[in-house]
Amino acid sequence: MLFSSSVFLFIFLPAVTAAYFLLPRRLWRVRNGLLFLASVLFYWCGEPRLVLIMLASICLNWLLGLWAGAARARGWSVRPAVTVTVAANLAILFVFKYLSFVTRQLHGLFSGVAVLDIALPIGISFYTFQAMSYVFDVAGGEVERERNPLNVGLYIAFFPQLIAGPIIKYSTFAGQVRDRTHTWEKFSQGTERFVIGLCKKVLLANTLASVSDGAFDAGSPGAALALLGLFAYALQLYYDFSGYSDMAIGLARIFGFEFPENFLHPYMSTSITEYWDRWHISLGAWFRDYVMFPISRSRAFLTASRRLKAKWGRGAQKIPSYVALFIVWLLIGIWHGANWNFVLFGLIHYVFQAFEKLVNLNRRAKKGLRWLYTMTVVLLALVMFRAGSVSDAGRYYMSLFGANGLADATALFYLRENWLYLILGVIFCAPVDELARRWVRGRAGAALETVRSSALLVLFVISVTYLVKGTYNPFIYFNF
Repeated sequence: MLFSSSVFLFIFLPAVTAAYFLLPRRLWRVRNGLLFLASVLFYWCGEPRLVLIMLASICLNWLLGLWAGAARARGWSVRPAVTVTVAANLAILFVFKYLSFVTRQLHGLFSGVAVLDIALPIGISFYTFQAMSYVFDVAGGEVERERNPLNVGLYIAFFPQLIAGPIIKYSTFAGQVRDRTHTWEKFSQGTERFVIGLCKKVLLANTLASVSDGAFDAGSPGAALALLGLFAYALQLYYDFSGYSDMAIGLARIFGFEFPENFLHPYMSTSITEYWDRWHISLGAWFRDYVMFPISRSRAFLTASRRLKAKWGRGAQKIPSYVALFIVWLLIGIWHGANWNFVLFGLIHYVFQAFEKLVNLNRRAKKGLRWLYTMTVVLLALVMFRAGSVSDAGRYYMSLFGANGLADATALFYLRENWLYLILGVIFCAPVDELARRWVRGRAGAALETVRSSALLVLFVISVTYLVKGTYNPFIYFNF
């Protein structure tokens, strides 16, 4: 089921919301149970068979959390529980997300190896990482083990962020399971945030998809069409994913939960490092907290740093940190998909982050040049992200640099048909809404707030109209 579908907007969400708020506040356990059942139903509507995998993941990690919590309470080592958590969850992820890819590669080398075609459960990367986060937080002493499996189930399966994030740490979620507030202000803020996300998705992302798909699906696009398609894809991806995050955060707030931001205007960044501090923030935080920090604090890492410093000087002491950064970006690339182009996508970002650290970019270039450099790297890396294979990406790069000519009538047609959406897409990459709200508050005009709310209502109606007549509607990150 999609947030941007008529079934969700006019049947599922109103029914769940009404049932939730008709229950008295003192029955918070029943409310949580309702949200869990609604979340299972939400997933079942899209993956009726594969919902069992998600439920198995909930049960497995709840048990592993009990083990880790018991070990910590008794003063035992939590390492066995953490090791089993990593091995079991990654095994599930490998089978359903990567085994088909591995068998295809092996079949190319050894024709006798059968190619397996295993269905990819929607959002498995997201809910698997959340499940692991629960056990890690228990093992690290950040939260107590949860004896009620329903609470762990709600954390992992909560429908607003189940299939495309944000990836929430259990330490963020745990306190809100039992103690969260419900006010009209939070409800209205959540509704407003949901509508903004829906407009991003339906009015901008879905519309710009026609431009990017037209360019990337063309056999030999000219440089103008290739550049226009890449530019449109960058906007499409941003509004598709940030729109989903807005809807998820808004829905969570309607039910009393506060989720952290997942996007902070990433196309305003002036370095690749800053870009990833603003783009898919929850994924970066997950890898920082559970991969980068453990590596950098490990005995092997510290020993290597000391030895390199003693032998080669202070500069060599940083080498292990670049190795750790390489591991993180290799894993981020693999996380995005079972294909070589995703691995290269991650390594491209690693190379430029390492470059920025080596040359101390922020001191060596003016802000405008740093922004231009950042957007160039981001756009070129997105070719690898969007292309179906490395060879497809190579052909697209050649088109970008004029191998198939410069201009063609198709680029002009797409530009003439979609110029308004492209301009609006660029404008709203900046914090326009925040500036507008500040401007309204600065004038203390209730009338202006009313106008803004009315405008959102009109945009909601327009979005629904687009949904009714449109055909393109899937979220890009559902594939991950």
